[in-house]
Amino acid sequence: MGMCCKNKTDWVKKCMEYEGEGPDPEVLGIPKSTWKQVVQKDCQTCRLNREDAMDHSIWTKLINDG
Repeated sequence: MGMCCKNKTDWVKKCMEYEGEGPDPEVLGIPKSTWKQVVQKDCQTCRLNREDAMDHSIWTKLINDG
């Protein structure tokens, strides 16, 4: 079962939608980012995709090289 199909009350789903602590970027007109949005942005920056994550050896190499 994928993360997108999980019930909204599931703890994993809640973690993915968690907004971290820290300075309030909304004061500057920047919307807060969820953990999932930050991970997606980081993966785009490092050119990582879901298929890469399925193979541990490829993922490790990409993370260490990134």
